[in-house]
Amino acid sequence: MAYLLHRDPIMLDLDVVSPFIEGKTVLVTGGGGSIGSEICRQLIPAKPRQIVIFDIYENTAYELLRELEADAEVEGIGLCVEIGSIRDPRRLETLFGAYRPDIVFHAAAHKHVPLMEHNPCEAVLNNIVGTRNVVERACEDGVGSFVFISTDKAVNPTSVMGATKRVGEMLVQARSRASSTSFSAVRFGNVLGSHGSVLPLFERQLAQGGPITVTHRDIERFFMTIPEAARLVVTAGAIAEGGEIFILDMGSPVRIYDLAERFIKMHGFEPHEDIKIEIVGLRPGEKLYEELFMDGERSRSTRSQSIMISELDRCPVSGLDDAVSALESAARADDADAIRSLLSEVVGTYQPEAGKR
Repeated sequence: MAYLLHRDPIMLDLDVVSPFIEGKTVLVTGGGGSIGSEICRQLIPAKPRQIVIFDIYENTAYELLRELEADAEVEGIGLCVEIGSIRDPRRLETLFGAYRPDIVFHAAAHKHVPLMEHNPCEAVLNNIVGTRNVVERACEDGVGSFVFISTDKAVNPTSVMGATKRVGEMLVQARSRASSTSFSAVRFGNVLGSHGSVLPLFERQLAQGGPITVTHRDIERFFMTIPEAARLVVTAGAIAEGGEIFILDMGSPVRIYDLAERFIKMHGFEPHEDIKIEIVGLRPGEKLYEELFMDGERSRSTRSQSIMISELDRCPVSGLDDAVSALESAARADDADAIRSLLSEVVGTYQPEAGKR
C-alpha cells in the first residue's frame, strides 16, 4: 500500500487513544463495514470494556466477531454483535438501553456515489434520517462522545451521497451546541481496499487479463489505507472537545491513472503492453477532483500532525430540523426531484448534475 500511495503509513498513538477508550463501552454503527470493522480492530489495543458491533448485514458482522473474539478474550474485552437498522428509532432505543455506550462511532451509511444518484430516497433515509436517529438517541441517553464518519465528497458536493453526508455533518454540529454529548465529525477521502474502492475492481480486472478501467485520464483522489483511516478516526475522537469537523491530512491527491500503472507494475506486468488501461468516462455524480475544504473554509492544526480542524462557522439548529423532516417526507414519497431541490437549499454548495434538479 505504501508503494501505491508513495508515503509512509500513519500509525496509532496509544498514548493519546488509550485514556479515551480504556474501560469504556464503545458502540460502532456499521460495524461490519470496511471502516467500522477496522475501527473495531483498532480499539482492541486500547482496551475498552466492551465493543458493540451494530450492523444491518449479519454476515460481515459475524465474520468480524469470529476474527476478534480471541484477542478480545485475552484483553478481557466484551464483544458482541447486534443486528438492526439505524432507520428504526425503537431498535436504537433498545440497543442504547441495553448497553449504555460511553462512545459511539457512527460509520453506518450508504457511500456509493453512482448508486445513491440512482437511489436518492435511500440515501436520505439512511444517511440523514438514520444519522438523526442515532444522534437523538445519543443525546437522550447521555453518551459521552459521538464521532460521525464523513467524507471529502461532502465538500462542495455534486452528488446526492455527498450532500446527504454534508447534512450529517450539519446535524452533528448543530446538536453539539445543545447537548452534554461531545459531537464531532471526521472527514476524509477514499480508502484503499474498502468495498467499492478502485483496488478490488483493479484486482478483478487484472485476474481477467485486463483491461484496467479508469473513468478519466486526469481524475484525482485523496487516498489512505483502511487501518490509517480507522486509527485517525479513533484519535480524532480522543482529542475532540465538541462541535469540530476534523479533516484528515491525506497528503497530495493521487491520479487514478498513475495508480493503475503502479498497480499493474506491482503485480509484475507492463502497463499498456501486458495489461491495457481503458478510459470509460465519469460516472453519475462523480467529480474530476475531490476537495477536503469547502469554499471559504479554513483549518487549524491539532496535537496530531495528521489531523486538522475546520474553522467553518458551526451550523445553527434553527431550520435544520424542519429541513430534515421535509427531506424525510420527500424520501418516503419517493420524490427524487424534491429531494435534490431540498438538498440544494439545505447545502448551499450542492451542485446537482444538469437536468437532475
